[in-house]
Amino acid sequence: MNGQAKIAEPRRLYQQIADQIRELIENGEFQAGARLPAERELAQKLGVSRPSLREALIALEIDGSVEIRMGSGVYVSTEPAQPASRTKSLGESPSELMQARAALEGTTILLSASRIAPEALVALRDTLDAMRVEIDAGRKPLDQDRQFHVLIAEQSGNSVLSRLVGDLFDERHSPISAQFRVKFEDKDTWIFALQEHEAILAALEAKDPLLAQAAMHRHLDSSRRRWVEN
Repeated sequence: MNGQAKIAEPRRLYQQIADQIRELIENGEFQAGARLPAERELAQKLGVSRPSLREALIALEIDGSVEIRMGSGVYVSTEPAQPASRTKSLGESPSELMQARAALEGTTILLSASRIAPEALVALRDTLDAMRVEIDAGRKPLDQDRQFHVLIAEQSGNSVLSRLVGDLFDERHSPISAQFRVKFEDKDTWIFALQEHEAILAALEAKDPLLAQAAMHRHLDSSRRRWVEN
């Protein structure tokens, strides 16, 4: 390394919060099998936002320190794995990821809406039709969702923007984001997403950049609320 010290990767906020909770468990404040305080109370105790706390709890569930029981609460594992003393990185923060997507795709769609080709509109319609088929069959249409967003970005005429949109979308396959999907995505959330995609496509068909941008922001903000805040 030419004598240069390796720079440590910055620790994400959910890692820091997870470490705090693990320390409380190890110090005996929360016993094995005990239910953790309610989300609002625990967030206040730690001085963090509820979305960030939720990310930390998901990270702790992945490493076996806690068990999240939907509708019941979060419990300290009775037979925890032997986790590292510090929470490892499990991918980008889902809430920060959605903020980044909103910023990037909200800008990209302005370019796309003003120049979108007729054949691209047809492709977007076909993608939404395929998405509807997947939802009706009880499957999660991740491939069609990605295709929809990337198709729009490609119409911007900027290959860097379209690549970044795809890269950010693919972060949904990280361990922490994948666990959020397991916990908080279902047929109803996908039905809402499809309706929001329809609004985006309608604005693109109308060649209205500002309406398209508003529809994209509305979709990604609603997705964040469903996915991260639930």
